[in-house]
Amino acid sequence: MYPTVKPALARAWRDMQTVQFGVTPAHAVVLGPVDTATGALLDRIDGTRGMDRLRAEASAMGLPQGQADELVRRLAGAGLLDDATAGGPRAQAVRGHPQVLERLGPDLSSLSLVHRQPGGDLLGVAARRTIRVRVRGSGRVGALIAAVLAGAGVGRVEVLDGGRVEAADVAPGGLGPGSVGRLRAEAAGKLVRESAPGRAPRAGEAEGPEPGLALVVVAPRDGLQAWAPDPDTAADWVATGVPHLYAGVLEGTGVVGPLVLPGATACAGCMERERVDRDTAWPRMLVQWRSAHRRRVSAACDLGLSTAVAGLAAAHALSFLDGELPASTGSRWEAALPALHWEPTPVRPHPDCPCGATGDAPAALAHVAGGSTADRPGGP
Repeated sequence: MYPTVKPALARAWRDMQTVQFGVTPAHAVVLGPVDTATGALLDRIDGTRGMDRLRAEASAMGLPQGQADELVRRLAGAGLLDDATAGGPRAQAVRGHPQVLERLGPDLSSLSLVHRQPGGDLLGVAARRTIRVRVRGSGRVGALIAAVLAGAGVGRVEVLDGGRVEAADVAPGGLGPGSVGRLRAEAAGKLVRESAPGRAPRAGEAEGPEPGLALVVVAPRDGLQAWAPDPDTAADWVATGVPHLYAGVLEGTGVVGPLVLPGATACAGCMERERVDRDTAWPRMLVQWRSAHRRRVSAACDLGLSTAVAGLAAAHALSFLDGELPASTGSRWEAALPALHWEPTPVRPHPDCPCGATGDAPAALAHVAGGSTADRPGGP
């Protein structure tokens, strides 16, 4: 064991005997009492020393016998301890790719806050490398989502879209000017490969069966299918239990969510039925709107808003892939120009929808994810 205090949390002394690890309330931890000599030992728990050496240095500092072990136990109990050798074979395999670790350094620090056990950050990256995700849409929102997921270490990111890249699809972090005129699927595939921190195992190289889809992100270029999802398009995902997340920009309004967990949270059919209950004219108008978008109505997709939507959607997707329930689960988050106040709207199962949603998202997540990220095989 080579223990180290997690470097992601900034450290400060609240008083002469109390140390606070972390600035923001979400992950900050207060540890006390800690005397000055024990505090000096904290600086030596940096992953370069084994326990025998730490015990010897603690003794040389005049600390009582067993103090080093007690401090390490306290840090571990508070979720503040990592171990440069922890995580088993899967974590060790990631350690064998130093360039990947260098690229994903900030991601590893972030994962260490969420997965508090020693080695949890490396196990999180190892799990991401086995996951398969599909993004439907390669416009300003979809292409950037795909790039972020690949850049964050998701091993297989597929992008589905038709036609050729247009100048309006170009966005910083997404498809570049050199992509204009190329097939969208090819251009997006190139973007994903260039964004990835090293090459994950390709189909046929990894042991075991082809991983199933862990998530589908629906990010249409026109935004309408995110604002008013088509139940027919989602029918196969609902039937086969594939989680899916909607994201897009329509008429200067950004939307992220809902994240649909089939059998647990409301689906596109639930949303459509609920809207019809509120507005009997909805089906008639929806047919006209979909027809207009097929006639290539110009999208009002502000670059700043589309980037914000893509970033938020990618963050929610990663949270789910890491085994958590993001705020978009069973909820839509919307923000409209110019004020851009993000507001949540619950999306509830409809009693007449055949999807069978129960509203029990935690149970569905346990079924889908199979437990923590470290145990996750890479999709249903």
